[in-house]
Amino acid sequence: MEKGSLVSRFDRYLLSHLLALFGFFSLVLVAVYWVNRAVSLFDDLIGDGQSALVFLEFSMLTLPNVIRLVLPLSAFAATLYGINRLSADSELVVMQATGFSSFRLARPVLWFGLIVALMVMVLANVLVPASRAALTNRSAELAEDVTARYLNDGEFMHPAKGVTLFISDITQTGELRDMFLADDRNPDARRIYTARRALLARGEDGPKLVMFDGMLQRLGGEDRLSVTRFADFTYDLGALMDGVQLPGRSMDELFTPDLLAADPALLRETGATRAEFLAEAHARIATPFTATASALIGFSALLLGGFSRFGLWRQIVVAVLLIVAVQAIATAGMGAALKHPSAWPLTYGAPLFGMGAAWVMLWLSQRPRRRPQAEAAA
Repeated sequence: MEKGSLVSRFDRYLLSHLLALFGFFSLVLVAVYWVNRAVSLFDDLIGDGQSALVFLEFSMLTLPNVIRLVLPLSAFAATLYGINRLSADSELVVMQATGFSSFRLARPVLWFGLIVALMVMVLANVLVPASRAALTNRSAELAEDVTARYLNDGEFMHPAKGVTLFISDITQTGELRDMFLADDRNPDARRIYTARRALLARGEDGPKLVMFDGMLQRLGGEDRLSVTRFADFTYDLGALMDGVQLPGRSMDELFTPDLLAADPALLRETGATRAEFLAEAHARIATPFTATASALIGFSALLLGGFSRFGLWRQIVVAVLLIVAVQAIATAGMGAALKHPSAWPLTYGAPLFGMGAAWVMLWLSQRPRRRPQAEAAA
């Protein structure tokens, strides 16, 4: 068998091995993260009167961001586990014995890291902003859905201080029957609304209550009572929102080109600075390559140990410490970039440091090792 054919088969073998492990670790870690997030989400939505379908919809919309956070960690774990097992089975030792350098053996790991980086790139720059925007829109719709939050038939409700609401029946079509609404927020101008039926309507400034065939009773100063009958009347339900403000757009919902442009109108809309826009945009570009650096660090650190029956725990500890250092550099770089618009290049420091550390370890791994006995004899 030719050497080139052997190398090509080894590349495919190692790459498929790493991808299989990557899929397993990603599935496990995403499940752990998602369950942790779903518990609080379940309490918020179900306790707020929403259905299980709404909970499932919100859970699906939070998944892209969870996956984005998990993939670099999964790539590192898959590389550590896979290379450690190949080293224990002496497969890497055999390949090194055929004359392949550490840099050559790292090629399938590099391809693996770039594949993961591409996944994270798509998530960070396309899927996560789109899901965040959809999540914000759905949150706004639910915030305006007063029926789910407050309206229950057959009981007196107090959606806001000084407001009392009673509905005799709510039909399956959402029509409110025999409604009573007392607005006592202003003691000098108390109002009581009664209507045989009413409907909820969405307005530009929030939900509206449209009442039909009803009566308005006003109780003003000096105990004066005035009664007005109406065929239809619209009541602003802003008071029933109990101080809830509809969420506005944030940087997380904007796509990367919009962040790079840093349009003044978007800056005013989000309340962010130009430095924050640039830092977020370049972080979306730089962070995916942290996954590539993580895979290379895991591979190169284990390659330093060679074959050992006692395992490669020291090398694993070194790899973990380097990943911690990469995350610390990423945090520090992001913090500096958020303060100064011209400091955005610092967001690329973490992946560059990780790849540089991997290169140094690969270079050290192929240097000839002197045996302790030979050193003692010398």
